[in-house]
Amino acid sequence: MQGPWEHQTVLLHEAVEALGVKPQGCYVDATFGRGGHTRLILAALQSSGRVIAFDKDPQAVAVAEQLAATDPRFSIRHEGFAHLGSLAPASVDGLLMDLGVSSPQLDDASRGFSFRRDGPLDMRMDTTRGQSVAQWLEQASVEQMTEVIRDCGEERFAGPIAKAIDRRRQQHGPLVGTAELAQVVAGAVKTREPGKDPATRTFQAFRIYINAELEELRQALEASLKVLKPKGRLVVISFHSLEDRIVKQFMAAHARQVYDRRAPMAMPTAMHLQLMGRIMASADEIASNPRARSAVMRVAERTEAA
Repeated sequence: MQGPWEHQTVLLHEAVEALGVKPQGCYVDATFGRGGHTRLILAALQSSGRVIAFDKDPQAVAVAEQLAATDPRFSIRHEGFAHLGSLAPASVDGLLMDLGVSSPQLDDASRGFSFRRDGPLDMRMDTTRGQSVAQWLEQASVEQMTEVIRDCGEERFAGPIAKAIDRRRQQHGPLVGTAELAQVVAGAVKTREPGKDPATRTFQAFRIYINAELEELRQALEASLKVLKPKGRLVVISFHSLEDRIVKQFMAAHARQVYDRRAPMAMPTAMHLQLMGRIMASADEIASNPRARSAVMRVAERTEAA
């Protein structure tokens, strides 16, 4: 049985297969996590191959540094994948992004990601910098909270939840714990789908906002066009509709030629990507790892066009 602090990598073999690993290639694992994808890529590489990983989480970086100390083909950067653009142009044979929060982050109550485990209301991917959710909630207006809960959580009760948080602040002071927040949200959400906790979307919204996850994803996708070699693969695993919509629209926009209607005789803008398909987790994987149920993996290949 899967225990706390362990991580079962979603779409492990499918993702690495989609990268089309070349034994002497250079690959980027943009979200190292606990290194499941990285280790499988390394197993397919020769001594001249290379894997570069990114991660904001100090705990993930510590695991990665242990691997880097024993394998010269691997290096880790303690930063988010928004920094992909710092890599040399056309230097990467494959780029993998496994988005969202990992099981160790959810299982560690001190990180504040889970509404099922009471802990400090933090939710930062990188605990060495930035503002925690608790700090943001101390000064955020009702309008700001409503916007974040609505836009980042797709929560239809965003307004009532924001007002309930504001009432709680005025009556009892700042919210500091995850159990407190979950209780406040539950009191404001009157109906919810069976089996889904009322706090799910609000916790998702605050996590996405405090870590600027959607902005970082957009930056990384744009950078992928610069760093991928021709025929290099872009593989992205998403776990909710906001992420997947951004990935889908980005890939679709760069997988077609664009004509300038103002200059009908001009050459169209070249395609940058060729779509390679969408993959979902198998029934067997979902049975052994329920987190895989919402996973969507999209694959595209960089075209020869400059």
